[in-house]
This record gives sequence, structure tokens and C-alpha cells, in this order.
Amino acid sequence: MMPNKEVTYTISELADEFDITPRTLRHYEELGLIMPKRKGNTRIYSHKDRIRLTLTLRGRRLGFSLAEMGELFELYDAEHSTRPQLHSMVAMIAEKRIMLQQQQDDIEKVLAELDAADIKAKEALEKMKHH
Repeated sequence: MMPNKEVTYTISELADEFDITPRTLRHYEELGLIMPKRKGNTRIYSHKDRIRLTLTLRGRRLGFSLAEMGELFELYDAEHSTRPQLHSMVAMIAEKRIMLQQQQDDIEKVLAELDAADIKAKEALEKMKHH
């Protein structure tokens, strides 16, 4: 790799890598989640944009809204975060953690119910074989 040469990505490279549409990338740009440089009409994405895209998509899977992701990035990017900003970030994370824990508990209960239903159905099929 060449010294002082930052790795960059095109819109189609990132769209393909993350299996999303260029339109989604443009939407994330409109919301300020990623900030590609421009060369004419061409968007040039940096390594930082790629990391933010990774975090945005992961956050979405975990139930964060795009607005919440933007808030987190804003708080994280603030060079000298204020105490209230940091408290806000900690509270947001704690709230999301509680919600995810509840979802995880619910999922475990549903999986246990499915396991029980699966066993009953297989037992019923076995009984039918012998009649």
C-alpha cells in the first residue's frame, strides 16, 4: 500500500459489499450518517464512511432508528463532549440494552415453545406410523 494514500470506495463497491442499494447509501448521506467527498458527481467514500456504514447497519439490526444512530455519531464525533451529551449517550445505550434483553428473553421463550410443539408433532407422527 502506498504511504499517505487513504483507501477509498465507490458507491457501487460499498453497495455490493454490504448488499444494499446505492439509493440507501444516498439516503444515509442525506441524514448525515456518512459524508463522502465528491469529485464532480462521483461520491468518494473513506474508511471512516465504511466504518460508520457498518455501525449503522449493525445498529439497525439491533433496533436503533436512523435518528438514534445519527445522535450516537453526533455524540461520538463531538471533540469535547459535554457531560450532558455523555449522560444522554449512556442513557440511550442503557435503554437499548434493556429493550434488547427483553427481546432476547422473548425469543428464548418462543424458541422453547417451538421446541415443545416440534416434539409433540413428531411424537404424533410416530404414533400415526404404527396405526
